[in-house]
Amino acid sequence: MIAIIDYGVGNLFSLQSSLNYIGQEARVTADPDIIEEADRIILPGVGAFEDAARKLGESGMADLVISQAKAGKPLMGICLGMQLLFEKSYEYGEHEGLGLIKGSIVPIKDAVPNHYKIPHIGWNALAFAGRAAEEREPLFKYIDEGDHVYFVHSYYGADCADSTIALTEYGAPITAAVADGKVYGCQFHPEKSGKVGLNILKAFCEI
Repeated sequence: MIAIIDYGVGNLFSLQSSLNYIGQEARVTADPDIIEEADRIILPGVGAFEDAARKLGESGMADLVISQAKAGKPLMGICLGMQLLFEKSYEYGEHEGLGLIKGSIVPIKDAVPNHYKIPHIGWNALAFAGRAAEEREPLFKYIDEGDHVYFVHSYYGADCADSTIALTEYGAPITAAVADGKVYGCQFHPEKSGKVGLNILKAFCEI
């Protein structure tokens, strides 16, 4: 069973529907017992980092996510959920993240040419990087380099080369996916990325 953490932020039921479509039992939950019993955890999220981090902390989910990840349970953060895995974010100030991925969340506008639209919205190709460029990455075992996925974001992961497993090009290389052990993060939305996204979710469910 996959626990989709409900802390008041995220497109939870679209993600649940995608997992059900590929034959996986998925529960949207804020119940610590269910999360501890789950085989895998997904941390979704949309919106502002500060608000999401506060809600995650106030709900008690932050400490639970950290402890479950450190115990070796597979964890995937999606979009803002990926950003929350990082040490800190510089979105409207400086805010602490979960610290499961080394690096920071910074504005895309500082990295791309001025004429590029922010937020970055649309379909972009994945370029495998880091350990995924050296050998077959378990998360990507059902997709190919160059496959397109769907992004919606204004900030991205920086100073995280050791954890980066995929990049995308948006006027500059932008972090698309990260991994440290069994902790994974996707800046894109697998649940909105058609067959490619479903295949990424399928692979995660086999980790």
